[in-house]
Amino acid sequence: MNPYQNAALPIEERVTDLLNRLTLAEKAGLMFHTMIGVNPDGTLADGTDMIPSARELIAGRLINHLNILTFAPVPPARLAEWHNRIQELAADIGHGIPVTVSTDPRHGVIDNPAASASAGGFSAWPEPIGLGATKDPTLVRSFADIVRQEYLATGIRVALHPMADLATEPRWARTNGTLGSDAEMVSAMIREYVLGLQGDTLGPDSVAAMVKHFPGAGPQMNGEDAHFHYGREQVYPGNMWDYHLKPFEAAFEAGVAQVMPYYGMPVGTGHEEVGFSFNRGVIEGLLRRRYGFDGVVCTDWGLVTDAKIMGTDMPARAWGVEHLDRHTRVERILNAGADQLGGEHCPELIIDLVTAGRITEARIDISVRRILRDKFTLGLFDDRRTVDPAAAARIAGQPTFREAGLDAQRRSIVVLDPRDTLPLTEGTTVYLDGVDPSVAARYAKVVDDPAQAEVAIVRRAAPFDPRGEGFEAFFHAGRLDWTADELAPLLKLSTTLPTVVDVWLDRPAVLTPLSGKAALTGSFGSSDEALLDVLFGRTTSTATLPFELPSSMEEVEASREDVPNDTATPLFSYGHGH
Repeated sequence: MNPYQNAALPIEERVTDLLNRLTLAEKAGLMFHTMIGVNPDGTLADGTDMIPSARELIAGRLINHLNILTFAPVPPARLAEWHNRIQELAADIGHGIPVTVSTDPRHGVIDNPAASASAGGFSAWPEPIGLGATKDPTLVRSFADIVRQEYLATGIRVALHPMADLATEPRWARTNGTLGSDAEMVSAMIREYVLGLQGDTLGPDSVAAMVKHFPGAGPQMNGEDAHFHYGREQVYPGNMWDYHLKPFEAAFEAGVAQVMPYYGMPVGTGHEEVGFSFNRGVIEGLLRRRYGFDGVVCTDWGLVTDAKIMGTDMPARAWGVEHLDRHTRVERILNAGADQLGGEHCPELIIDLVTAGRITEARIDISVRRILRDKFTLGLFDDRRTVDPAAAARIAGQPTFREAGLDAQRRSIVVLDPRDTLPLTEGTTVYLDGVDPSVAARYAKVVDDPAQAEVAIVRRAAPFDPRGEGFEAFFHAGRLDWTADELAPLLKLSTTLPTVVDVWLDRPAVLTPLSGKAALTGSFGSSDEALLDVLFGRTTSTATLPFELPSSMEEVEASREDVPNDTATPLFSYGHGH
């Protein structure tokens, strides 16, 4: 037995022993954290043009940090079997370094390959912005602890979350992944989120949290997202740079293991105007020196290599350094202080840089030590290398977890304006639009003709401007107000009979045209059952808005991207709720 294989030895001693044994190729492979497909039956997926096979990644490129992509629901037991298969493959490669499996959030309703996956076999909760609406850090702690248990059972050991960004720009497409606009409240919830995933200290029963997107991705110029060239700038017209750091400070105090910077480039701040992962002043200066963070820093996905994603050409998100070649982009990232390259699978670039003398192997060793430390601390070299598929089936999605998620969905719904309509009376006759009749039938008599109904219940998503096709289409951006054609059916219905309109507020919609004409609720990823429990008074709503709802697009356009709740006369203010 080599010292690094001896669980009785101190972790730093094991790390040093293994680090001294690794080839440069093994070290380079450790510094990549990329996507991998998972088949619904738990078998290893074949490679594609975008995503190499598990064998190519693990055996061919010596990469052993894998972010799972599930394009169809994968039952927890099958996911556990897949995990064991890739660990078996890795055990026979080089020094047998175990794979660290990660995931974007997968306990909500939104499927976006760049940001989150729907719950599938896990318990279903509101989206993070819905947790923000509860204003309850204790609930967030319970949520994160259940996530920890479900991830751990299936072999997922790094959570590519929470998002500590603040929802200060109403148009931003990733608002739904935040916990709200108020830094103090978000900080309190981020602290509990990290502690729920990791525990008081990182260990074999933890899921390592990768908080993102340092130093705060909320202030996107005109609300555009930095996945795309037209959204690469982050701006601070209200001079609120420090305000956006507060939730990250809470994460550091809670002992967060890993950090992901965002794609964006700061404009007009005094920092170099390049993407944050290329930005030495932000990573080495602010994160490492000011905050003393010595954990793993992993870039966001796809900063180096141009790609085709879902049929769409996607240039590397090398904002501010687009003119540099791939080797120099990697060199800039490492010199900035990052340890891993997310969404890339080109370790040969690091090997080339070291061989050419542009990066020292001693610099590589600094990052590899951090990366190995987390693997050992999480127990991946020891008892946590494999998982039990039967236990995964029993633990993930168990009834108590599902009920806790459903209760959180109820608690996240905001009653914006009950008018004289809410709560509804059970057994009343209802007309539905966007609600499952089989669910509503448990509360009321459902009819197909509004003329025969006593009340109408309508569910709508917040408005947005469709952007492109494929990958870009997943990002709801642009306008927050409905067109006249989109509004017409709602307004007509509301003049015919009492109407309740529930709006899925993935972003803060402009509801002014409906105000005073219909009872209004806001939801953040809640099932029909959860909503109807609130509408019919089975559950009392306690949630309040996690951001303000603007009264017009003109006021949104006049507001400052970095300032929370900054429109002049909001229709509903932050914290509003009945």
